[in-house]
Amino acid sequence: MRTWIEQAIEIINADFQRSADTHLIKLSLPASPHITLYLKDESTHPTGSLKHRLARSLFLYGLCNGWIHRETTIIEASSGSTAVSEAYFAQLLGLPFVAVIPKNTSPEKIEKIAFYGGKCHLVEPSQLYDESRRLADALNGHFMDQFTYAERATDWRGNNNIAESIFSQMAHEPNPVPSWVVVGAGTGGTSATIGRFIRYQRYPTRLCVADPENSVFYDYFHNRDASIVASVPSRIEGIGRPRVEASFVPSIVDDMMQVPDAASVATVRFLERHLGRKCGGSTGTNVYAAFQLMAEMQLRGESGSVVSLICDAGERYLPTYYNDNWVAAQKLDLQPYLARLEHFYETGLWQV
Repeated sequence: MRTWIEQAIEIINADFQRSADTHLIKLSLPASPHITLYLKDESTHPTGSLKHRLARSLFLYGLCNGWIHRETTIIEASSGSTAVSEAYFAQLLGLPFVAVIPKNTSPEKIEKIAFYGGKCHLVEPSQLYDESRRLADALNGHFMDQFTYAERATDWRGNNNIAESIFSQMAHEPNPVPSWVVVGAGTGGTSATIGRFIRYQRYPTRLCVADPENSVFYDYFHNRDASIVASVPSRIEGIGRPRVEASFVPSIVDDMMQVPDAASVATVRFLERHLGRKCGGSTGTNVYAAFQLMAEMQLRGESGSVVSLICDAGERYLPTYYNDNWVAAQKLDLQPYLARLEHFYETGLWQV
């Protein structure tokens, strides 16, 4: 048994060595010459998203804890990028993978999971977690449970985590220690890793978490009421949760911003024009919040750098965020936010 686990860890480590680190893209704003935004492009991972890091960490965590063995069926409650990435690593190790997903999950997502050999088990949204645990018991498998283990599966002190990578890549920039790092929260794993690393290294950098509509994290950050729930799911895939997740650690977050969904979608349209590429909706949420922080810095006469993430590519969302009919059906008015973004780009000022 130990021999197989050691071989599995070596396979994952070899896969990591074959993958170059993700790029840190500089987005210069003409009206803000003394404040620069950098975007860490997580869309270039083999499975196309930030969740590739999480999936790798969860597999290593499960292997080193003795929870995953030869022929263990891997179960996860996810219909999105985490399931795609976990299916990739399960295939890499020759393990069966089952994604427990809501019945209304799009065929496109099911196809992505199936591409890496995963199977989908469709249930009502309210049954995701209970059914995942039931399946794990019935199949003698392992429930990854990303929303519990995301904050502890990654070594936040270093070991090539995303925070260490960001600060290493910033080393030769004019302002190498960012004033702010801005991320969203789905599981809370990324914010926990970055927040802990900042404190461990004693950097003055502050961490801001951007939260979309219909997510409880923003309210939880302010009132610490873990019982709050949201009845409407987030439109911004990959971030925002209807319940407080165990892996979200509010005490390491310096500030939170709640971003309207129309602002998130408007921002990905804005980035397409000024960055020359399509990004997913969570990137729009992050960047909209980052722009507000930059405008505040500009107003105070500060110079510095702000870092955020490109969580995944926008090509995954052509039927939604880049589809005017979908936007209209969701009753999202993008124009006020597009005007605000362009005004900030041209003047460095934030219109309220």
